[in-house]
Amino acid sequence: MTQAARAGSRLHSIGEVLAELKDEFPELSHSKLRFLEDRGLVNPQRTASGYRKFTPRDVERLRLVLALQRDHYMPLKAIGEYLDALDRGLEPPELSGGRPRVPRVVYDAGTDGVPDGATRPLRLRRQELVEAADADEELVASLEGFGLIAPSTYGYYDAHDLEVTRTARELARYGIEPRHLRAFRTAADRELGLIEQVVAPLRLQRGAGSAARADDVARELATLCVRLHTGLVRAGMDRSVG
Repeated sequence: MTQAARAGSRLHSIGEVLAELKDEFPELSHSKLRFLEDRGLVNPQRTASGYRKFTPRDVERLRLVLALQRDHYMPLKAIGEYLDALDRGLEPPELSGGRPRVPRVVYDAGTDGVPDGATRPLRLRRQELVEAADADEELVASLEGFGLIAPSTYGYYDAHDLEVTRTARELARYGIEPRHLRAFRTAADRELGLIEQVVAPLRLQRGAGSAARADDVARELATLCVRLHTGLVRAGMDRSVG
């Protein structure tokens, strides 16, 4: 790790945080910072001795909280909802009110689930998925039933679930229902199994960069599989009309 990287990842004590922010927010104190922590707006790490340690991201989050409170008179509940939207990869609601939105970039083909400029992958609640996909509860429930989408352990859906739901909604216009799409799930699982056969030995290697190398190979193989699938479907279409 470079010296600059080490400096960027250095943890800060509560005193250092107060010193960094005191010019911009002179009213900030130990007690106010602890109050904001109690409200869940900032969550510093704790040492074995119980001392608070703040990452650079924690400091920027705290700066945002204080700015929203001072410049926009936002109550802490609204600030919490604003931060929750950011944490889940959404565009936060307008400061004047409204609801969080799915970033437009998520709808673009090939998204990896992390919108441009965002630091968190997309996480949607069920109703947010329904609304963002312009679908209905019945379609979402059917897609889940056939194993085409699935919420995380915490009940969130990601950008891939959104893309599958949107695509299934489009296919439904042609009479293609989720039960007809099980073959896609089976084919995808087989492709994933093939990819894992190639990548598994790489994941067992030791040394710097081996894990990243394995991930890169897995992504490249996935891209090639999608390309092959597309080519086979197009070839079949050309033969059927030729």
